[in-house]
Amino acid sequence: MLGSVVPTSTATVVYPLLAALLYAFGALLLKRSSDLGIGLWRTTFVANLIVASLFSLLWLFGDQPIERDLLWQPGIIALCLFFGQLSQFLALEKGDVSVAVPIFGLKVVIVAFLTPFMTGDEVSLKLWIAALLSVVGITFLNQKDNGKRPRHLMITLVAGGVGAFCFAIFDVLVQKWGPSWGATRLLPCVFWINALLSFGLIFRFKAPLSAIPLQGWRWLTSGSVLLGTQSIIFVSTLAIYGKATSANIVYASRGLLSVLLVWAIGHWFMNQEQHLGAKVLRMRLIGAAMMLSAIVLVVA
Repeated sequence: MLGSVVPTSTATVVYPLLAALLYAFGALLLKRSSDLGIGLWRTTFVANLIVASLFSLLWLFGDQPIERDLLWQPGIIALCLFFGQLSQFLALEKGDVSVAVPIFGLKVVIVAFLTPFMTGDEVSLKLWIAALLSVVGITFLNQKDNGKRPRHLMITLVAGGVGAFCFAIFDVLVQKWGPSWGATRLLPCVFWINALLSFGLIFRFKAPLSAIPLQGWRWLTSGSVLLGTQSIIFVSTLAIYGKATSANIVYASRGLLSVLLVWAIGHWFMNQEQHLGAKVLRMRLIGAAMMLSAIVLVVA
């Protein structure tokens, strides 16, 4: 459990950076599971149940009473999370990891825009520059490969953008309502509600869960555990320390990390993006590196 004994300036850099690394690995694992035909609906359902189970552990670390008249707050947050996850998994399923994950970096600018209106906290000029810089790099991610666009680019852009917007609202609301609830109460409630919403996806399954091959379960569960672990780290950071804009700028490094992992170890996961060509990956790396420059602005 994250503790408030860690200085805020350190926590909002180290914890989001760790979460970004775990996310990049988790995205590769989930991409591999989608390549095996598990599909969007079953992936979302299984991942949400696993993540909810992991967040349940936070309940053991707190004793704050729950105000039932405020249960609508985790309900709204859970809806943002649910639709954000659907969009996220759709982008990962249809598009390239080295494009989809950096697209989620749009959340940085959206968070910076929403924070003053929803929490009253001011966003400094330096953070605005960092947020915009992290998004400029996205243009480099659309580099063509021998005249061909990245796979399902439009779906990836739209789904990634919708996911970024939903997650941005999610982050700002966690920052806004987290202190009064406490991370050990708000977050488990949010992810329990999200898991309940996921049962509505069963009707969209193209085949029962029992039809998923053993190899597919390995990739899916491993990716979901990493996704849940990084979620606990990142979302708890927001609930305890706030600073959603700063934390998200550092978290945007998952775009850079995803490109690096695809290039370095993508073949371990049978990922085909490694064969796009040196020029394409180089341009994507430059774009993702701009997000790293944004991080430097935050910590400077």
